Amino acid sequence: VQLQASGGGLVQPGGSLRLSCAASGGTFSAYSMGWFRQGSGKEQEFVAAIGWSGTTLYYADSVKGRFAISRDNAKNTVYLQMNSLKPEDTAVYYCAASSMSGSRYPVEYAYWGQGTLVTVSS
Repeated sequence: VQLQASGGGLVQPGGSLRLSCAASGGTFSAYSMGWFRQGSGKEQEFVAAIGWSGTTLYYADSVKGRFAISRDNAKNTVYLQMNSLKPEDTAVYYCAASSMSGSRYPVEYAYWGQGTLVTVSS
């Protein structure tokens, strides 16, 4: 499975962005999808995950209520809608695919996209 993340950019605090991750080369609907991020000098952290059908959602406490993960299996794409962005959300965001539903652990994701940079700054 190949994953291509897009949608990052520069946004002011309080603003919004929507990240997309397009999958190819596999059966997209067979995978749980996740978003992770890594800020400069920080460890990689879990952001959100969504189960195969899109009905099971998981969020890190730091983004709960501000971010929303969704998927469109017909378009082989997973999304991350990010609202009320804060400077501490600045990071490279990665999408990943796993055969395990709702995992928060990077080691359980077999396929990774290349990352898209989100910068929250005034």
